[in-house]
Amino acid sequence: MDGTAAGSILGTVGGTPLVELHRLLPGFGGRVFAKIEGFNPGGSIKDRTAVSMVLDRIRSGEIDPARSVVVESSSGNLAVGIAQLCRYHGIRFICVVDAKTSRQNLAILRAYGAEIDEVTEPDPRTGEFLERRLERVRRLVAAIPHAFWPNQYANPLNPAAHEHTMGEIAHALDGRVDYLFCATSTTGTLQGCARYARAHGLGTTMVAVDAVGSVLFGDGGRVRRLIPGHGASVRPALFDASAADRVVHVTDLDCVVGCRRLVGSEAVLAGGSSGAVVAALQQIRDEIPDGATCVLVFPDRGDRYLDTIYDDLWVSERFGEVSQLWKPELPVPSS
Repeated sequence: MDGTAAGSILGTVGGTPLVELHRLLPGFGGRVFAKIEGFNPGGSIKDRTAVSMVLDRIRSGEIDPARSVVVESSSGNLAVGIAQLCRYHGIRFICVVDAKTSRQNLAILRAYGAEIDEVTEPDPRTGEFLERRLERVRRLVAAIPHAFWPNQYANPLNPAAHEHTMGEIAHALDGRVDYLFCATSTTGTLQGCARYARAHGLGTTMVAVDAVGSVLFGDGGRVRRLIPGHGASVRPALFDASAADRVVHVTDLDCVVGCRRLVGSEAVLAGGSSGAVVAALQQIRDEIPDGATCVLVFPDRGDRYLDTIYDDLWVSERFGEVSQLWKPELPVPSS
């Protein structure tokens, strides 16, 4: 921190810490850094996306706080980022969520004054909620005068925000970023980081971390997913497979184990998609040459996962007794 004051809470978006992780992978021959996006004021990397897609529209007058209504589909972090921005500017915000949205996220949205429109029935064909949420958004936008839909799934300002994310990483490491691991959902972070890396000749291998059962980089079939934040049931209009040089698929259990190993080894309490990128690095560690610099993008904090990923009962009910996967072996007592 340089001691200067930000002009508003929104002025603190970005500039998040890059932290070296010394203990996460014992015996690993490279260096591992984490871009900890939970330091954004709304708690996640999606604050960058919210500012990129909405703030300039306010400044240009396209969004008029006196009459405009922002409508967006999000069950998590983007919703919080937009809600904070809209609260600051006095703009009405309707957030379309679904039955899987956590009670904590709903409470945060209400605290910011967002109006909640909940989709309760999934799409009968896929069993997922995203299609239904998007249908609801389209109906609301058509019916509400002066409605504005940022549309994180198609808006080019989504990936544009993350050119700055990669710029911060590259600046901190003097351009030495050999591997970048990004969890994928809208693919905005992946694409923005890839665009910056290629434009500046960094030679970075972009590793897309997708969920088993996601349609993004198709792993062969749909499965029910419990951990939000990565993967998708609908391929977004933004999607560009060429942004990824390597794709790694992870399961829900992989995410849990990654999160638990991370907090156990580095005291970093991070969200499910951070556990996913930890698991992805673990999967391909043997492919990475000694001396390589790896950066993991941690999209959010773990405090919104305390009743799921970090709850022993929740984990055991869904995966069985699996704590041996992250707890260090106890020394054998001498006789």
